Amino acid sequence: MGGDEPTVTVGILGFHDSRETKAISNAVTALGHEAVWLHEEAVGIEVSPSGVTLDPEVDVVVNRLLLSKSTSPLEDLSIASCYAAVRPVLNDPRSVLFAVHKHATASRLAAAGVPVPHTYMATADAKLNAARDGFGTPVVYKTAVGTNGGGTWLVDHDRAVSATVDGRRAFIQQYVDAGERHRDLRIYVVDDEVVGAMYRYAPAGDWRTNVALGGDVEDASEDLPQGAAGAALWATRTLGLDYAGVDLIESDDGWVVLEVNPTAGFRGLFRATGRSPAAAIARLAIERAGGRTDPALVERLGRALDGTPPADAPSHVRDERAPVVGHAERVTVTGISGSKEVLARIDTTASTTQIAPRLAADLGTEPPATVEDGAPPRVDIVVELAGERRTVTAVLDEDVGSETPIRIGRDVLRDYYVDVRRGVRGDAGD
Repeated sequence: MGGDEPTVTVGILGFHDSRETKAISNAVTALGHEAVWLHEEAVGIEVSPSGVTLDPEVDVVVNRLLLSKSTSPLEDLSIASCYAAVRPVLNDPRSVLFAVHKHATASRLAAAGVPVPHTYMATADAKLNAARDGFGTPVVYKTAVGTNGGGTWLVDHDRAVSATVDGRRAFIQQYVDAGERHRDLRIYVVDDEVVGAMYRYAPAGDWRTNVALGGDVEDASEDLPQGAAGAALWATRTLGLDYAGVDLIESDDGWVVLEVNPTAGFRGLFRATGRSPAAAIARLAIERAGGRTDPALVERLGRALDGTPPADAPSHVRDERAPVVGHAERVTVTGISGSKEVLARIDTTASTTQIAPRLAADLGTEPPATVEDGAPPRVDIVVELAGERRTVTAVLDEDVGSETPIRIGRDVLRDYYVDVRRGVRGDAGD
């Protein structure tokens, strides 16, 4: 860039610590412009008769709010709306409002002719269950707002489902059989162009392909099916998003769009393709505010994923420590029928998480009607540990005690630091 060209200040709005937020910030800086992380300790917006003043001042905002992980998603999205009143925002909060709600996404896509699976939502239990006959078995049952496979179950037996799970609306969706090893396709779109694509394969014993759950990935960028690419671009345009990760699956009638994620992660895509969308998003933000970038540099930066904390990262991010848990922790466990807070044993010697059958039954979570020969029965649950939610397929185990009815294994603990000297969180002396 020449010295006479304007420098743009890009605000990256994100209240969670994510590698993607840091990567976009670092890409903006590498492109010769200024990046500001708009985290909860940094945001200030003044409204007065003379107008709106931003503190810190920014020229454009990249919306990286992880609303599906937020306890107050509407309030968080309202912060993005404040910025959108006076500055360009990628992705615009009005578009994100549709995209973050999976059934609203399906509604808008179907109305525009984008191919989607058959889904049904009702606000009353009886009405939702009455619609079950039109979906056969198994059926996908999921919360309307969720991430990383959290709040998603495959219900393959005739049982009642609820219109809400843990206070969130839920719906049913046609199950598309993707073969012996379940596979779907993630296509990342930025500025109406495909940045990269990957096939995602479910881990052994599971049907969900989320990388956060241990799914495998494979580069699909070079041999991307034309029908899938077209549907992904069509879906992103229909929702009015500047960038998104679009999840598709191949049905008997062609590719259908499962979800459109406005804050999809980059790590799995980078592992599969060697491509990161961070530079493309940074370039789009800079240009949207009137700045210029070097195309060759954007291309080069797209071959790296720099997730190191920027200089303005909040203190709890800069030390980059994993959440610390003790030998026992209070956790919230969610199943199809609701949630319970229980005391969990933290067991680094166990490869898998185990749950007492009685607790699983109380949560309305049951094993599949058919189980592989010799395999222990398993159930899908969502565990909230140290403020983080994880989906896990837990083994039913009669030996798990009533005092600690869930035993957290390494399938969850890989993202935590275990300090056996630590007392139970919230107890005296903790």
